[in-house]
Amino acid sequence: MNSPVFDTRTAPQLAPRYVFRWEPSQDAYVLLYPEGIIKLNGSAGEILKRCDGSRSEDAIVVELQQVFPDGGAAVAESTRQFLAFARGRGWLQS
Repeated sequence: MNSPVFDTRTAPQLAPRYVFRWEPSQDAYVLLYPEGIIKLNGSAGEILKRCDGSRSEDAIVVELQQVFPDGGAAVAESTRQFLAFARGRGWLQS
């Protein structure tokens, strides 16, 4: 089964049922939703905090490559993989 292809020029943003924030008690970024909480690792937090509907997927990748210049192509690939995962979980909409 093929995964859906998304236009990387669209600007992902959180789906309405999710709230993204830093949670001091978890010492991590989290996604809150009516049924619970998802604790995010550092990479996921860095990606999702840029998913505010104002940046395209391509722009998010470029920004993260600038923030983490030693990552090179791996930053782009892992960012795109995570965005696809987050869309698949229903966390993001375009």
